[in-house]
Parts: sequence; C-alpha cells; structure tokens
Amino acid sequence: MAAAAASEVSRSDLIHVGTLEDLKAKGCVVVSGEDRPIAVYYHEGEVHAVDNRCPHMGFPLHKGTVTDGILTCHWHHARFDLMSGCTFDLFADDVPTCSVEVRGEEVWVSGHCRHADESKHWKQRLEEGMSQSIGLIIAKSVIGLLKAGVDYREIVREGALFGARYRDGWGVGTTILGAMANLVPYLPEEETILALYQGLRRVSIDCAGQVPRRDRHPLESDSLPAETLERWFRYWTLVRHRDGAERTLLTAIHNGEAPTQIADIMFTAATDRYYADIGHVMDFTNKAFEVLELIGWDEAAEILPTVVRQMVSARGGEEINSWRHPIDLVPLLEEAFKQLPLWFEEGEGKQWNNEAALAKGIMANDPTKIIESLSEALRGGAQPVQLSKALCYAAALRIAHFGTANEFGDWITALHTFTYCNALHQGMKRVANNGSAMQSSDLVRGVFHGAVSVYLDRFLNVPPAHLPGERDRLDEEPTDAEELRLKFLETLNSQQRVDAAARVVTRYLSLNHPIEPLIGVLARGVLREDADFHTYQMLEASVQQYNEWGNSPEGRNILIALARYMAAHSPTERAQLQTAEIALRLHRGESLYEEEEE
Repeated sequence: MAAAAASEVSRSDLIHVGTLEDLKAKGCVVVSGEDRPIAVYYHEGEVHAVDNRCPHMGFPLHKGTVTDGILTCHWHHARFDLMSGCTFDLFADDVPTCSVEVRGEEVWVSGHCRHADESKHWKQRLEEGMSQSIGLIIAKSVIGLLKAGVDYREIVREGALFGARYRDGWGVGTTILGAMANLVPYLPEEETILALYQGLRRVSIDCAGQVPRRDRHPLESDSLPAETLERWFRYWTLVRHRDGAERTLLTAIHNGEAPTQIADIMFTAATDRYYADIGHVMDFTNKAFEVLELIGWDEAAEILPTVVRQMVSARGGEEINSWRHPIDLVPLLEEAFKQLPLWFEEGEGKQWNNEAALAKGIMANDPTKIIESLSEALRGGAQPVQLSKALCYAAALRIAHFGTANEFGDWITALHTFTYCNALHQGMKRVANNGSAMQSSDLVRGVFHGAVSVYLDRFLNVPPAHLPGERDRLDEEPTDAEELRLKFLETLNSQQRVDAAARVVTRYLSLNHPIEPLIGVLARGVLREDADFHTYQMLEASVQQYNEWGNSPEGRNILIALARYMAAHSPTERAQLQTAEIALRLHRGESLYEEEEE
C-alpha cells in the first residue's frame, strides 16, 4: 500500500487519523490540526492531507469531490492537484499540504500544513495576483510574505518593479504604494498588511490592460559632466522630447552620478513649468525617489525613467487661465526669479527661524504681498528647506479652514496644493547636501509656484471654518485616549461629520496623549475605506508634515486638517477591507464557512 511521501516529522507533531481500512471506507476523514482542520484523503491507493478550508473563501474541501487526482471545491469550483495542493484556477490559491505517515495499519498526519518554500510561494502568488488584479490573492500574498519573515521593503520592491515593467509611465498606484510604505514604521501589524495590500492592489489596477514600458538605454559616453546632463535633461523636458530626456537621465545614472545630483537634475526640471500638472509632476518625482530609498538605489534605472513621460507632457500654470486672469501672475513671478540670486546673496550668513509667521504671509490675499514675504525671508537668511516648510503649513491651513459650503470637489483643489508643497519640501531636503543645488536659485522657484497655488485657493476659506476650540469648548468630548481613538473611527462611519471628527482629534492632541497610536488610528481610518488616490496622499503628506513640526500648535493643526479631509471622504463601501479580512481569517486558521448542525 503506497502512501504520500512524507518529510521528517517529529512524533509529537503527529495527529492520529485512524486505521487505513476506515479511511479507505470513508474516502476522507477530517481531523483537527494545530490551527486548522485537515482533510485526509484515500485516493487511488495513496493517502494525502490538505488544509480542509478552500484557500479561496474557506469552504470545507471535504464537501467537494476527488476525481483522477483532482480535488474540486463545490463553492466556486476551484480545482487542485490533490498530491501537491497546487491550484488549476489562479483566482483561488494553492492549498497547503500536510505530511502523512502510514505505520502498519494506522494513519498519522502532521498537525501543520505548509508550502514547501513559503517565501518563494508567496512571491510567485503576488506576481500572479497582480498580473490578474485579484485582490484576495494579493492580500493573502502580503500576509504570507510578512509571516514568512520577508521585510516589507522587499514586498514594496516586488510591487514597484511590477509597476515599472507593465505600465508605460508612472502611475497613481505606485504613488499609493510608496506613500503607504512610508507609513509602515508607524503602523500596527494589521494596518501594515492593509497598507501594503492597498498599495499593491492599486499598482495592479494601474497596469491592467496597459502597454508595457519600452526600454531605452544610456548614451555610450561616460565622460559627460553632470552640468551638461542637467542642461540637456531640462531642455528635452521643455521641448517635450521623451526619448531624449530618458536617455539623458539613464546616462546620468549609468555614469554613477550621486543620488543627490540626480535629484537636483530632476527636481529642478520639474520646476521649469509652473506647478506642472497641478502638482502631480513634483509629487510623482518625489515619490519615485522615496520608493528608491525603500528598495535600493540599484533600481534607479528601472524606477526614475517612469516619471519622464508625465514630466514632458505636463501643462504648467503659465498655460492655465487662472494664473493669467484676472491678474497675470506670471510676470510677477518672472520678475521675482530675476531677483532670487540677489536675495540669496543678501541673506548669506544670517540666521532665520520664523516659518510659522512666513506661512501666514503666504496666505495673504495680495500676490505682491506674498512675494514680499518670501523676499524678506530670503534676505533675512531663510534656507530653502525653511521656505518649503512654511509653504507646506500654509497649504495645510487651507484644508484646516476649508469651508464645507464649498463644492465637494474643491477639497481636491486644496489637496493638490498641499501634496505638491509636501513633495517640494521633501525634494528640497533630498538635495540639501548637494552644494550646487543650494547655490542655485532654480529649485526655489517651486516655492513661489506653490505660494501662488495657495493664493489661488484663498476662496476656499471664505468664510474660513473655525478650528475646534477657537469659539467653543471641548469639555463634552472624552478624556481617555483609547475612547477618543475609538470615537474618531466611529465618527467616520457617518457622512458629513467633518467638524465632529476634527473635535475628537483636537481633544486628543490637547491632552497630549501619545501620538503614535493616533497616527495608527488615522491610518486605519483611511486604509479600511475604498479610498481614492488623493486620500492616501493626504494621509501620508500630513504625517510627514506633522513630523516636521512635532507636537506644536502647527503640528496639531496639520493633523486636524487631515481629520477634516478624512471625514469629508468617509465612509465608503469598504469592500477592500472585507477582502483583506477574509485573507487574514484564512491565514489565522479561522472558519469562514459555518456548517449547520444536523
């Protein structure tokens, strides 16, 4: 009598199934494993054991049928090779198998079901799940990889390279993946799973039906100076010549230019058009560098060229009516840009530290006053990263004071400004160690572009929404930290609770409760929703900017802005949360299918 090949299993791990004759008579016997039921089959002279829960949705496999070595689940008709557990239907998954021993007339089975190589298995399944945009497979792959000890950055790498290969240009999905990966260090286990799942799922959707990216190659020259490559890259971008821009960029990477130098080249080019593509060019460029910081600079030639397509095709603010009428803002900016070298020179060696006041100046209703505020800061010794920090706070205040009488879509207008400003600030910090960038005034033009966008958003604060506690008291809100966090999530279960959500977060912050659990709850409030692209952006940018200011009035106002934005965009159907929870329950060994009592 043949039995399924068994690996070495300790006797303490084995579970007694029964006699071989009894198993032959019944065909299948279900026993309780360590954390899940195990179905043991006698088929065509051999004994096999698998997890009794169908890996698709948990239906008991012993209620299925076995024919010619193929096990069929009767719920969604997924089919599996009984010997290996491998599926013939990729919408399901491979079912884990268990080692079997037949000792004389007694059948024993290991209490643990597993795949032969967990890491290899789940990486392959992640690729298959993303290729077919199957959310449940993606979720289970994320869980399996994390449980197998794979670093989350390696999972991000798999997703980012998938997006680079199978889509001709950078996508919003890769932006979401990078943004959520940046938050992982702040997140508990389940929120980490949700963050990676949501990002990978969106990369997959982005790539579905898309034309794969065509490879381009560096110039066959390793002696071109960085200054020439920067000049060429900016020229090709301005004249909208994608091939020229990509080959120049690849040459810089191939020649070993430092990451800070390449960042200088790309971020400066991103500011050659004013607030290009309503800020998306800056945001995508920054996110590409953040992804590389997670997965390693060795992938620069794969990742960075994907943003070039949008860089060369984007429209700038100088081409948009609102920047030209009723006030032509472009000549004001061009005149300011001529003065930038002189303002830098005047401020050299001076100390300046007044970002919060500058943010108020950037929110002025007169564009000339805004330029004057920036000019005074530069002449007073302000560094570029200080300017961009102040700019980000001004943009966040537009959202914190957003009037709910505005059209719903106007939230996105204010969001675009804020995420552009955050990306610019991150870019400023990234090139801060590159001497040529700090001696150049070109990148600082982006601060003025962002300030104009803040100015154009001023009508969204007419009248301004008052921050919680400004005109009322918060005494009726709870004081316990956990109760406040739970109340915030409960508030998001109903529409139009913008002010209520902001009150809860304000109360939490005013009591100086720990910030890490609050960030985890804010993240969960987004990750449990079928959130749109902009909500993910808002979450990550707000956390990054809070970190710039810390537990200060400015930092707290940034999180209040986030709470208001989240409440305006909640709740949704939460279908993706249900998919992720199914995957989690299957992984934990829980039963999704409850049998009726006979």
